[in-house]
Amino acid sequence: MRFVRFGATVLLATAGLAAATVPAAADEAVMHQITYSVFTEQPFRGAQVYYRDTDPPTWADYSHDPYLFSPKVEADLGPGQQWTMNVQLANPNEWAMVMATSGPSKFPPNFHCVLAVDGVVVSQNSGAKGALCSLRHW
Repeated sequence: MRFVRFGATVLLATAGLAAATVPAAADEAVMHQITYSVFTEQPFRGAQVYYRDTDPPTWADYSHDPYLFSPKVEADLGPGQQWTMNVQLANPNEWAMVMATSGPSKFPPNFHCVLAVDGVVVSQNSGAKGALCSLRHW
């Protein structure tokens, strides 16, 4: 009987120690600093820039309304005039994205985009009428 009580005491103490080592906020995600930058080689007024500023809760939520998670701004761009936005994302490998386009303009301004995560450039791209920077293949 004495062995059973001792064993139960050790078991309870071990369980309590294991429970005490679990972080209280285990489900809190580490937020990453995301920097989006876009510029053009030729001056261009009213470029359409889409970027991701929020991690969607699920892929289904994103698919249902992608523009809810991808704001659009219009920016005047040029060689010395870049658009930059800083956001925080928990999962940049899935959701970090910036895209810029000239729309139906007949004069392609040659876009460039840069995506940095926690201060490290992870994606660069360029294109005559638009550019997409992302870690994910869309």
